[in-house]
Amino acid sequence: MVDEQCIGCAIARGLHRVPGGILRREGGFVLHALADPSPLRGWLVLTSERHARAWYDLPQDELAAIGPLAARVMAAQREALGAEHVYAFAIGDVLRHFHLHLVPRFAETPDRLRGRRCFEGQPEDMRPEPELAAAAAAVAAALRPTR
Repeated sequence: MVDEQCIGCAIARGLHRVPGGILRREGGFVLHALADPSPLRGWLVLTSERHARAWYDLPQDELAAIGPLAARVMAAQREALGAEHVYAFAIGDVLRHFHLHLVPRFAETPDRLRGRRCFEGQPEDMRPEPELAAAAAAVAAALRPTR
């Protein structure tokens, strides 16, 4: 199902621009940077390509795909960006697409933006869009298979 009024559908179809664009499509998910302003470079989101509100709405093949995919993305965030840790948040209150936030934490991340507090960033905390796009591109490059 595609809903023209749904931001998740628009992101998955490439109609709503996010910093760095769509980074990867795999296993029924799209990987992209956070669609809203972000206080942390490299904040990425795995979004289901179809409507599925929560984990329990995902079919078995997507459930089997998301864990390994998220682990690879988190490893790439650590490798490409030097993150010391990556948080994973699945909240599901707003969108009709399951989405897993993969949020890197850096040594210099202030305590007020660590853990779930990353969602509470203030306007002065927001990183410039070119920085967000560059971080997304770096993670995407780290995800490419080596030959």
